[in-house]
Amino acid sequence: MITRGQMALETNQRGYDVISAENERISVKTVTSSVHVSFNQNTFDLVDRVMVLRVNVDEEDGVSVETLLDCSAQEFLEKYGKSNGKHVFGAQGEKRPLKSLDNLTISNEATFGDYLVRQYENGTIQVSKSDELQQMAKPHLREIAAEIGVDLLNSNSKAKNTRQLGADIIKVLQVKSGG
Repeated sequence: MITRGQMALETNQRGYDVISAENERISVKTVTSSVHVSFNQNTFDLVDRVMVLRVNVDEEDGVSVETLLDCSAQEFLEKYGKSNGKHVFGAQGEKRPLKSLDNLTISNEATFGDYLVRQYENGTIQVSKSDELQQMAKPHLREIAAEIGVDLLNSNSKAKNTRQLGADIIKVLQVKSGG
Protein backbone atom coordinates (compact mmCIF):
# COMPACT_ATOMS: atom_id res chain seq x y z
CA MET A 1 0.00 0.00 0.00
CA ILE A 2 2.76 2.44 0.89
CA THR A 3 4.66 1.81 -2.35
CA ARG A 4 1.60 1.26 -4.58
CA GLY A 5 3.37 -1.90 -5.61
CA GLN A 6 2.83 -5.61 -5.65
CA MET A 7 4.08 -8.40 -3.46
CA ALA A 8 6.83 -10.47 -5.06
CA LEU A 9 5.37 -13.35 -7.05
CA GLU A 10 7.26 -16.12 -5.25
CA THR A 11 6.98 -17.08 -1.60
CA ASN A 12 10.38 -16.39 0.01
CA GLN A 13 11.50 -14.40 -3.03
CA ARG A 14 15.29 -14.03 -2.97
CA GLY A 15 16.29 -10.62 -1.63
CA TYR A 16 13.10 -8.61 -1.89
CA ASP A 17 9.41 -8.76 -0.94
CA VAL A 18 7.70 -6.03 -2.98
CA ILE A 19 8.05 -4.44 -6.38
CA SER A 20 6.94 -0.81 -6.20
CA ALA A 21 4.93 1.12 -8.77
CA GLU A 22 8.30 2.66 -9.77
CA ASN A 23 9.73 -0.88 -10.35
CA GLU A 24 11.96 -0.79 -7.27
CA ARG A 25 12.70 -4.12 -5.63
CA ILE A 26 12.03 -3.55 -1.92
CA SER A 27 13.09 -5.65 1.03
CA VAL A 28 10.55 -5.12 3.81
CA LYS A 29 11.06 -6.10 7.44
CA THR A 30 8.29 -5.88 10.00
CA VAL A 31 8.94 -5.85 13.74
CA THR A 32 6.91 -5.62 16.91
CA SER A 33 9.38 -5.79 19.79
CA SER A 34 12.70 -6.67 18.11
CA VAL A 35 15.64 -4.38 18.80
CA HIS A 36 17.21 -4.94 15.39
CA VAL A 37 16.56 -6.38 11.94
CA SER A 38 19.02 -7.82 9.48
CA PHE A 39 19.17 -8.08 5.72
CA ASN A 40 21.06 -10.95 4.09
CA GLN A 41 24.33 -9.71 2.64
CA ASN A 42 24.32 -12.47 -0.02
CA THR A 43 21.08 -11.23 -1.63
CA PHE A 44 21.31 -7.52 -0.83
CA ASP A 45 22.55 -6.75 -4.36
CA LEU A 46 19.03 -7.67 -5.58
CA VAL A 47 17.47 -4.86 -3.50
CA ASP A 48 16.86 -1.27 -4.62
CA ARG A 49 15.14 -0.03 -1.46
CA VAL A 50 14.69 -1.15 2.15
CA MET A 51 11.83 -0.53 4.53
CA VAL A 52 11.44 -1.37 8.21
CA LEU A 53 7.95 -1.12 9.65
CA ARG A 54 6.94 -1.54 13.28
CA VAL A 55 3.50 -2.77 14.22
CA ASN A 56 2.52 -0.99 17.43
CA VAL A 57 -0.17 -2.55 19.58
CA ASP A 58 -1.10 -0.18 22.37
CA GLU A 59 -3.93 -0.49 24.87
CA GLU A 60 -4.62 3.23 24.66
CA ASP A 61 -4.07 3.94 20.96
CA GLY A 62 -4.94 0.61 19.35
CA VAL A 63 -2.93 -0.84 16.44
CA SER A 64 -0.79 1.28 14.13
CA VAL A 65 2.04 0.81 11.66
CA GLU A 66 5.09 3.04 12.01
CA THR A 67 7.75 3.49 9.34
CA LEU A 68 11.16 3.19 11.03
CA LEU A 69 13.20 3.20 7.85
CA ASP A 70 12.54 3.85 4.18
CA CYS A 71 15.64 4.48 2.07
CA SER A 72 17.53 3.27 -0.97
CA ALA A 73 19.73 0.20 -0.61
CA GLN A 74 22.75 2.40 -1.31
CA GLU A 75 21.84 4.84 1.49
CA PHE A 76 21.36 1.88 3.81
CA LEU A 77 24.84 0.51 3.02
CA GLU A 78 26.41 3.91 3.66
CA LYS A 79 24.64 4.44 6.98
CA TYR A 80 24.29 1.05 8.74
CA GLY A 81 26.72 -1.66 9.74
CA LYS A 82 27.35 -5.34 9.13
CA SER A 83 27.29 -8.19 11.61
CA ASN A 84 27.87 -11.89 10.90
CA GLY A 85 27.34 -11.59 7.14
CA LYS A 86 24.22 -9.49 7.48
CA HIS A 87 23.40 -5.81 7.17
CA VAL A 88 21.93 -4.69 10.50
CA PHE A 89 19.52 -1.90 11.42
CA GLY A 90 18.63 -0.95 15.01
CA ALA A 91 14.83 -1.23 15.01
CA GLN A 92 14.29 1.30 17.77
CA GLY A 93 14.38 3.92 15.03
CA GLU A 94 14.53 7.65 15.54
CA LYS A 95 11.67 9.14 17.51
CA ARG A 96 10.19 12.26 16.00
CA PRO A 97 9.27 14.91 18.54
CA LEU A 98 5.60 15.04 19.45
CA LYS A 99 4.02 18.16 18.01
CA SER A 100 1.59 20.28 19.96
CA LEU A 101 -2.14 19.77 19.43
CA ASP A 102 -2.50 23.55 19.02
CA ASN A 103 -2.36 23.30 15.21
CA LEU A 104 -4.97 20.53 14.99
CA THR A 105 -8.68 21.09 14.56
CA ILE A 106 -11.00 20.21 17.41
CA SER A 107 -13.40 17.76 15.79
CA ASN A 108 -15.79 17.30 18.71
CA GLU A 109 -16.29 18.32 22.31
CA ALA A 110 -18.80 18.16 25.12
CA THR A 111 -19.11 19.30 28.71
CA PHE A 112 -20.21 17.45 31.82
CA GLY A 113 -20.26 19.42 35.06
CA ASP A 114 -16.77 20.87 35.53
CA TYR A 115 -15.39 18.67 32.72
CA LEU A 116 -14.66 19.54 29.10
CA VAL A 117 -13.95 16.49 26.93
CA ARG A 118 -12.32 17.43 23.63
CA GLN A 119 -11.49 15.28 20.60
CA TYR A 120 -8.96 16.45 18.00
CA GLU A 121 -8.91 15.55 14.32
CA ASN A 122 -6.24 12.90 14.94
CA GLY A 123 -8.49 11.18 17.49
CA THR A 124 -6.62 12.39 20.57
CA ILE A 125 -8.83 12.98 23.60
CA GLN A 126 -8.10 15.66 26.19
CA VAL A 127 -9.98 16.26 29.42
CA SER A 128 -10.04 19.54 31.30
CA LYS A 129 -11.55 19.92 34.75
CA SER A 130 -12.37 23.42 35.94
CA ASP A 131 -10.39 24.78 32.95
CA GLU A 132 -7.27 22.83 33.98
CA LEU A 133 -5.93 20.29 31.47
CA GLN A 134 -5.68 16.84 33.08
CA GLN A 135 -2.48 14.95 32.25
CA MET A 136 -4.20 11.58 32.55
CA ALA A 137 -7.52 11.62 30.68
CA LYS A 138 -8.66 8.04 31.21
CA PRO A 139 -9.40 8.09 34.96
CA HIS A 140 -11.63 11.13 34.43
CA LEU A 141 -13.29 9.54 31.41
CA ARG A 142 -14.08 6.44 33.49
CA GLU A 143 -15.66 8.63 36.17
CA ILE A 144 -17.81 10.46 33.61
CA ALA A 145 -18.74 7.17 31.88
CA ALA A 146 -19.96 5.69 35.16
CA GLU A 147 -22.17 8.71 35.80
CA ILE A 148 -23.73 8.90 32.32
CA GLY A 149 -23.99 5.18 31.59
CA VAL A 150 -21.32 4.71 28.94
CA ASP A 151 -19.97 1.15 28.83
CA LEU A 152 -16.23 0.82 29.55
CA LEU A 153 -16.00 -2.27 27.34
CA ASN A 154 -16.02 -2.42 23.55
CA SER A 155 -17.93 -4.96 21.42
CA ASN A 156 -15.15 -7.53 22.00
CA SER A 157 -15.57 -7.22 25.79
CA LYS A 158 -12.19 -5.51 26.06
CA ALA A 159 -11.62 -2.22 27.84
CA LYS A 160 -12.08 0.74 25.52
CA ASN A 161 -8.95 2.79 24.93
CA THR A 162 -8.91 6.51 25.70
CA ARG A 163 -9.91 7.49 22.17
CA GLN A 164 -12.84 5.09 22.04
CA LEU A 165 -14.11 5.96 25.50
CA GLY A 166 -13.74 9.70 24.94
CA ALA A 167 -15.53 9.59 21.59
CA ASP A 168 -18.41 7.57 23.07
CA ILE A 169 -18.73 9.96 26.02
CA ILE A 170 -18.84 12.98 23.71
CA LYS A 171 -21.59 11.34 21.60
CA VAL A 172 -23.74 10.55 24.64
CA LEU A 173 -23.26 14.00 26.16
CA GLN A 174 -24.17 15.67 22.87
CA VAL A 175 -27.35 13.61 22.59
CA LYS A 176 -28.27 14.44 26.20
CA SER A 177 -27.71 18.16 25.59
CA GLY A 178 -29.56 18.11 22.29
CA GLY A 179 -26.43 19.10 20.37
